[in-house]
Amino acid sequence: MSMYYLPLIFLQFVLAWLLGVAALAASQALPGCENRCGNISIPYPFGTKEGCYIEETFFVTCNVSFSPPKLYFTNSAIEITDLFLSGQLRVSSWIARDCYNKQHLRVRKNDPWMRFRKFPISHTRNKFVAVGCDTYAVITGSQGRDYTTGCLSLCDSIGNVINGSCSGIGCCEAIIPKEVRSFNISVNSYENHTNVWDFNPCSYGFVVEDNTYNFSSLDLQNFQNRTSVPVVLDWSIGNETCNTAEQNLTSFACKENSQCSNFDNGPGYRCNCSEGYEGNPYLSNGCQDIDECKISRPCNMTCHNLLGTYNCSCPEGYEGDGRKNGSGCSRIPSKKLPLVNIALGISISISVLLLGGSWLYWGFRQRKIIKLREKFFEQNGGIMLQQQLLKRDGSLQSSKRHGSVKSFEIFTEESLKKATNNYHESRILGQGGQGTVYKGILPDNTIVAIKKSKIGDKSQIEQFINEVTILSQINHINVVKLLGCCLETQVPLLVYEFVTNGTLFDHIHTRSRSTSSITWENRLRIANETAGVLSYLHSAADPPIIHRDVKSNNILLDENCTAKVSDFGASRLFPTDQSQLATLVQGTFGYLDPEYFHTSQLTEKSDVYSFGVLLVELLTGKMALSFDRPENERNLAVYFVSSMKEDRLFEIVDEQTVNEAKAEQLRGVANLAKRCLELKGDERPTMKEIGIELEGLRMMEKHSWVTDNKNSEETQYLLGDISDAYGGGGGGGSTSISAAYDSMTNHVMSSFEGGR
Repeated sequence: MSMYYLPLIFLQFVLAWLLGVAALAASQALPGCENRCGNISIPYPFGTKEGCYIEETFFVTCNVSFSPPKLYFTNSAIEITDLFLSGQLRVSSWIARDCYNKQHLRVRKNDPWMRFRKFPISHTRNKFVAVGCDTYAVITGSQGRDYTTGCLSLCDSIGNVINGSCSGIGCCEAIIPKEVRSFNISVNSYENHTNVWDFNPCSYGFVVEDNTYNFSSLDLQNFQNRTSVPVVLDWSIGNETCNTAEQNLTSFACKENSQCSNFDNGPGYRCNCSEGYEGNPYLSNGCQDIDECKISRPCNMTCHNLLGTYNCSCPEGYEGDGRKNGSGCSRIPSKKLPLVNIALGISISISVLLLGGSWLYWGFRQRKIIKLREKFFEQNGGIMLQQQLLKRDGSLQSSKRHGSVKSFEIFTEESLKKATNNYHESRILGQGGQGTVYKGILPDNTIVAIKKSKIGDKSQIEQFINEVTILSQINHINVVKLLGCCLETQVPLLVYEFVTNGTLFDHIHTRSRSTSSITWENRLRIANETAGVLSYLHSAADPPIIHRDVKSNNILLDENCTAKVSDFGASRLFPTDQSQLATLVQGTFGYLDPEYFHTSQLTEKSDVYSFGVLLVELLTGKMALSFDRPENERNLAVYFVSSMKEDRLFEIVDEQTVNEAKAEQLRGVANLAKRCLELKGDERPTMKEIGIELEGLRMMEKHSWVTDNKNSEETQYLLGDISDAYGGGGGGGSTSISAAYDSMTNHVMSSFEGGR
């Protein structure tokens, strides 16, 4: 072969190689693999046949029987509508329905579910929505993270609903937690749509991609004939972090010119092309250099493209960095002294003007912030609170708003920002319906819990101040102490003492049972301490206080497992001249008093019912409400009363408790719990009576003679009178309780139906 042709052959080889690389980058799939299904691109690591995907969970199927073809997860009916290399994909999700005819009989009911081995549901791109005017919906999941949440949607007429608003009138919504790989949706009606059937015969519930669904009153009739909604899933590679995966370069998914980042919604990692590159980071040579000079044209004059970057330059006779967003290129002026002096004078003048303007702007901004804080302070009742505290303690120890009044302190917004590292995510202790609680460290190294509530009702400021004043005076060993507040923010912040050992819920349901410190003796003592607090709030506080959200999540434990009742965000001061108080129903499913739920009339017996559920939770070790249990066991209170009626107490009591406690003691606590769970509040004991009986039952633990037959008279003397005082014993009471709970099941609890 002639030497003349060698350069030409080499040039053709290089050109063919470059075209192959470009084609590979454009296709986004491995060579020989299908890169499209209808209108959907299929980038690697996904693939439609063996050898085309990175692992089994990325195996997808293109169904060509449709026109255009549709993409599905293999061995699944879930349709994929988009795949993104950014680590997300979009699927079609079904809608839960509960429909009734004109005779108010159910004609359609479906409770859809989805489960994924690998792909979590995006907690930042989706939300849970329920639509209807006689509707409550619940979503649960057990893959990845166990969770249960839901919302309630009511309205009287179509004229009440607001298009675009999902605040609970015709439409409601809830957030999806992190690390969730499954969901089960159940949607139900309270009254079979009896009063709203003309314009809303069905209830609907669904998970939907944020910003793709906007509520309309037209949805109440037939949901505008929608059958599915879009949902975004996150995906990642493997189960390792970047540092671990990089140790094995053979299996490491991130290729040349790419960067690895740890997945923030579960285990695994993601790959992204480095700055200055674009394409598929999971393919060899998939990330190709971006020619910024042609695409973004960042230079004034001369631009040189480089691998992963670019360089701007100015021609001879010009100076500057050559960038459009920099100093650019300017002609070098002639070296004449007058022109230099003029330019220097102009530059100095402009600099002085800019500096002065910036100083004035900063000063104006700071003054505006100070005025805004003063506005919030007055708006949130700061002056009223200072007067209340001054009246209570006789003096206010600071002329500024940041001042200490004995054990209660009014903090500035700036001091709490520093204490929480500007409310950093790592300082979050917990989140709930009332707001978010942060861990804070004060300048004297005191650790506190800071509650940042959601937007409140401005018309209730006087009531809020009265509650703060009352709660700041509560000095009970078993109540989390309110240390102070901040009124310089749009919604007041509350500062509580920090309790170190987590919640009672964690110890019963989350932590390892083999290392649990919650022995039966501890459980009985915690119940007694909690009863003492509620008795104090109902009887000794002036005015009395109804907690309204008694549950194991709101009972904190210190290092000695001493109970600390917390979260008074839902509490209400109870007028001493009234026997009941009409309020908007508030509480937690599973603990909520059914009489209060139906009548909206709040009494101290509502706390008694919730405490009864707590006693059953301590006895059985089961959660108050769980959709993972069989249907007749989902509501713990109903299941417990039914089991007591059938004399099956020892079948449902926690095994650890059965082994540690005396049988008579267990029966005593169980009978007390059953009386607390009476459907009618008037038939329940008071918290003071409950505390006395629990103290008597604790004596059984300390005095073994209580259970001896020969000492039955002494036992009757100590405990018998207490039981009589509550109306305990006797078959008639058992019958009335069973009837009451049958009624409650029909009207409240049975509406949480199963199904998928």
